[in-house]
Amino acid sequence: MKTLIVYSSRDGQTRKIAGHIADRLGGTCDLVDLADIGKTPVNDYQRVLIGAAIRYGHHAAGLKPFIDRNLAWLNRVPSAFFSVNLTARKAEKRSPETNAYSRKFLASTPWRPDRCAVFAGALRYPQYPWYDRIMIQLIMRMTGGETDSSKEIEYTDWHQVDDFADDFAALLDKTPVA
Repeated sequence: MKTLIVYSSRDGQTRKIAGHIADRLGGTCDLVDLADIGKTPVNDYQRVLIGAAIRYGHHAAGLKPFIDRNLAWLNRVPSAFFSVNLTARKAEKRSPETNAYSRKFLASTPWRPDRCAVFAGALRYPQYPWYDRIMIQLIMRMTGGETDSSKEIEYTDWHQVDDFADDFAALLDKTPVA
């Protein structure tokens, strides 16, 4: 089954997670950055996985237009969605039902993915531009997170990612048999 994995990554962690899932799925998986998706013939794929990072409370601006343009196809093939954010570093904020960003996104779109997940991202202070570093430190201070600007911390639970990939792999084709 040919799989399209679309991702939107701010600092590389969502891209890393998408690549890990592709490796776990095996077979024909194409990873495409959301920014480059316009060149991709989506109808060539039998299933799709979309992963999107959160920055300052929002997914990438291109996510909703992509979904709107491809809604019929997304609802026709097995599909899944995962969100990556630092709020999910807390176990109680790591599900689509308990993560405010995922709940808000899923409520705002007519797309109904077959599977959803929320993964904790990574904190990479040394890589951030000055403004982002200060803003993320402020947010982390307010939420009880790491504020040492010399640190890089990967919060992603790779077992959770593997479980999600395995669950996605088990999805059956939605096309009715004639």
